[in-house]
Amino acid sequence: MITPARLFAICVPALAPALALAATAAGAQTRHNSNAPIDFGADHIELQDKANRAILSGSVSVKQAEMTLNSARMTVAYTGQVVDGSPQVSRLDASGSVVVTRPDQSARGQFAVYDLNRRIITMLGAVTLVQGGNTVNGGRLTINLDTGRAVIDGSSVGGSRPSPDGSTTTAPSGRVTGRFSVPKRN
Repeated sequence: MITPARLFAICVPALAPALALAATAAGAQTRHNSNAPIDFGADHIELQDKANRAILSGSVSVKQAEMTLNSARMTVAYTGQVVDGSPQVSRLDASGSVVVTRPDQSARGQFAVYDLNRRIITMLGAVTLVQGGNTVNGGRLTINLDTGRAVIDGSSVGGSRPSPDGSTTTAPSGRVTGRFSVPKRN
């Protein structure tokens, strides 16, 4: 008969490589330079100076340092202050097939908010985070750009996500799912 203590002794060493890989991957993130200029491209831009915002639409691509944010539409909020001829951006709100790419990580979701003052990106709606061979799915992802820490929860904001075979799947509400890769052994 296998006792709980024996089961624990068997399972913990088996999970150790996957947990170590996840911890190493998370620790490998470098601090993002959120003071770097933001370059953008879009099919259309609408400037709303009195509201201190710009609306970008159509294949929107925003790049800051080594991070890229792509979406169908984005609202850029700025403070109204102009430094060296440029308005000071405080927040980016993206919607429609949002993809955030960093050197060793990519995330997909339906919506994203990049708060430049707090240096935090929050993604919502059928979120998938991929780093190396590891994939995690959930309802909401928060990335702290100072620490590189990424947290996914299974918030009630759901939606469907494409599966590897091209069909779509809906994750059960409130659940975080995924797969950790395991290093090859000789």
